[in-house]
Amino acid sequence: MRFRAAILAACLLLWATPAFSQACSMCYSTAKATSKDGQRAISRGVIVLLVPPLGFMTLGVWMALRYGRKRDREQTDHANWELRQIEES
Repeated sequence: MRFRAAILAACLLLWATPAFSQACSMCYSTAKATSKDGQRAISRGVIVLLVPPLGFMTLGVWMALRYGRKRDREQTDHANWELRQIEES
């Protein structure tokens, strides 16, 4: 199972490689040519665009983990209840 996860991770990283080359020189030179205030505004804009997706993903992962733990706990409690019922009879 770990091997499959490693292969999947490697494939995803290799698939995303073209995205790393999207930091094109034209965008870089345009941003570098702006004033210091403009560069600061671009940096803030990147952060503003980055925070909401990270927040939603963090919230989603937290809710999924919480739901999974609750489900596992309920299944364990139900199994223990059935075992007690069998032992009592």
